[in-house]
Amino acid sequence: MSSAYEGFTAEERAAMKEHAKELKKTAVRRSAADRAAEAARDVLAKIAEMREADRVLAERVHAVVTATAPALAPKLWYGMPAYTLDGKIVCHFQPAEKFKTRYATFSFSDPATLDEGAMWAVGFALTEVTDEVAGRIAALVKRAVG
Repeated sequence: MSSAYEGFTAEERAAMKEHAKELKKTAVRRSAADRAAEAARDVLAKIAEMREADRVLAERVHAVVTATAPALAPKLWYGMPAYTLDGKIVCHFQPAEKFKTRYATFSFSDPATLDEGAMWAVGFALTEVTDEVAGRIAALVKRAVG
C-alpha cells in the first residue's frame, strides 16, 4: 500500500465544484422565499437526474423528510439533496453513484439532536425504502429536529 498522497478523486472534485456553484447561486440577491423555492426545485431536479436505483430511493426519502418535518428546508449540498434547519444541514441523501459506493446513504449532521449516551448512529445505508424503513427515517428525522 502506497503512502503517497494521490489527491482528490474525480468524484470528490466534482462534488466540490457543485458546492461552489451552490454557494454562488445563494449569493445572488433575491427574497428568502424565492431562494427557498428555487432550492426546493433544484433538489427535485437533482433527484430527477439520478440513475433509477438512486432516484427511487431519493424520491421516497425526500417525501418522508418533507412530510415529517416541514420546518426542514430542502437544498443542494455538494450536489446532494439535503435538508436544513436555520440554514444548517440536518440530514442529507447521498446516492450510491455519487462516490461510486455500493449503496446509497441517509445521514445526519451534528445539528441533528440524535444524541443517545456516549455513541449513536448518524449514517444509514439504504438499499430499499420499504414502509418499515420509511417509518424509521421519519422517526429519526422527527427526533433530529427536536
